[in-house]
Amino acid sequence: MLDADSILFLDRHLIAVKKPARIPTASDASGDDTMLERVRQWHSARQAEGKKGYCVPIHFLDRPVSGLMLFGLSSKGASRLNEQFRARSLQKTYVAIVEGCPAVKEGRLEHMLAKQRQTNITEIVGPKHPDGKRSVLRYRVIAERAGLSWILVQPETGRSHQIRVQLASLGTPIYGDLKYGAQKAWDGCIALHALRLQFEHPIAREKMVLEAPLSERWETLWNGPLPLEDSNW
Repeated sequence: MLDADSILFLDRHLIAVKKPARIPTASDASGDDTMLERVRQWHSARQAEGKKGYCVPIHFLDRPVSGLMLFGLSSKGASRLNEQFRARSLQKTYVAIVEGCPAVKEGRLEHMLAKQRQTNITEIVGPKHPDGKRSVLRYRVIAERAGLSWILVQPETGRSHQIRVQLASLGTPIYGDLKYGAQKAWDGCIALHALRLQFEHPIAREKMVLEAPLSERWETLWNGPLPLEDSNW
């Protein structure tokens, strides 16, 4: 069941929740508990007897990633939110702690990425690769500490493992992300967090700015106060 403290926003049309790391968004071969199941069970318990209630995920986060997720609670709300994601009219901001520091402190990365289904690994490929998809993000180094860097990321596209691969391409893999070159594990998590989402409410058409707080383990990893005062872009 969904923890009430995880709910960041709720109305008739959508719910925003904080997903912990190590929990998949939806079912996979592992059969593990999922964020979708938790939200659906919680939402179903609120309905009249015999009804489950409408609930669909609007976007996905990788299992080892934490942060803000949206679920549609009405078909109209879900449809309009999905359209914003397709049109890239909303703004997503992530925070990452990486090993090392990029040589260029602020920039825009553009690659063609292709996911290998058998290995679940995304690779940078050439422009003529049949499965290649254009992938773009902006990043900014905010702080450096003890061989680590605190980075803000705003992806312009939403490819599988995109942020993980593109930051690793700078020689700075995300802390804990052994799949993409990190040197140290982080108890099944990686230091990537969906911090903020700016979008238009699907029904009221009002501007929404939602944030998901970071867990205490981030302070332990950073070994000091988190530089969140510089998190606005």
